Amino acid sequence: MSDEYKSRKNIRLRDYDYSQAGYYYVTICVKGMRNILCTINVGTNCVRPLLSKYGIIVENEILQLSSIYDDVGVVKHIVMPNHIHMIVAIENDGGRTQFVPTISRIVKQFKGSITKKLVEAIWQPRFYDRVIRDEAEFQNVWRYIDENPLKWVDDEYYRT
Repeated sequence: MSDEYKSRKNIRLRDYDYSQAGYYYVTICVKGMRNILCTINVGTNCVRPLLSKYGIIVENEILQLSSIYDDVGVVKHIVMPNHIHMIVAIENDGGRTQFVPTISRIVKQFKGSITKKLVEAIWQPRFYDRVIRDEAEFQNVWRYIDENPLKWVDDEYYRT
């Protein structure tokens, strides 16, 4: 096992059911942090990046998630040059069943579908997620996603 995987800390909530109804903030990064999904005109009031051919496929796949899973929807998202952010809603009202996907399952299917369409694996092996626990956190994440293109040069994922 590589040192990179040995040193990674598990940030998942202990004993939390990630198929449970709620909102999840998900970030998925491009392998090598390559700026291949879109371009942002730095210094302008860019609120919607210009999507590349990769970005268009990613955007379309995001919009398809609700048709793949009955109880899943993406309520907010942004495609950035080398990563994406999404607020994923799971609206499972009957408890966990074999048909309700976890966040991990949703992301795995999402990445796999894009890899198949591009005939190229563009994603880092892992992803980041956070359970959104209340309305204030939901609003903060929503605002962060909205403002992400405007603050691109200050973003932790910014690469030239």
